[in-house]
Amino acid sequence: MYTGIVQGAFPLCGLIDEPGLRRLAVDLPESLQDDLSIGASIALDGVCMTVTRIDGPTVHFDAMQETLSLTTLGQLKMGDSVNVERSAKQGAEIGGHLISGHIDGRAKVCEVQRSENNVSLFFQLPEALCKYVFHKGFIGLHGCSLTVASMDKERGIFSVCLIPETLRSTNLSALVVGSEVNIEVDRQTQVIVDTVERVLAEQGVNRE
Repeated sequence: MYTGIVQGAFPLCGLIDEPGLRRLAVDLPESLQDDLSIGASIALDGVCMTVTRIDGPTVHFDAMQETLSLTTLGQLKMGDSVNVERSAKQGAEIGGHLISGHIDGRAKVCEVQRSENNVSLFFQLPEALCKYVFHKGFIGLHGCSLTVASMDKERGIFSVCLIPETLRSTNLSALVVGSEVNIEVDRQTQVIVDTVERVLAEQGVNRE
């Protein structure tokens, strides 16, 4: 599990494509390598990845075809920055909201509004995920825990507002119209919505 508080954005220093597999490598600072071992979980742009090799500061990961198809990891190029978060330890402060690292899909940036001290980003959601996103609810974007600033259910467009610290410490500052991000809906919201739908459907069947 992750807290949704990204610990930094770091460029890819290794990228190898093989049939059905992509090998990625990122140089991490000492602060993020404490007690790190092969098999540990690290989120890259919100995707839960397993450490496969450690060479000094360089940490290696393997992404399978299913992951590449569902997430933006298949679009990355050498030098692109990825948001990094180590998995949460027992008793860790949850500054955002709990994130599983299991991506639900991708959302495309459809509008960017910039002001002096913040940026508002608007995203087009996949239709199947619209029912899980609410105004003032939580959503994970590239591993960042964010609050939904607005949600247009009819058009399937939601927005988030980014403060300077988020822009400084993550790769969200590089997003432009047309960019895609990995999204993870809030699991508690998802469970509630699915449970209500199931109960209503069962009641409908019983009434018939």
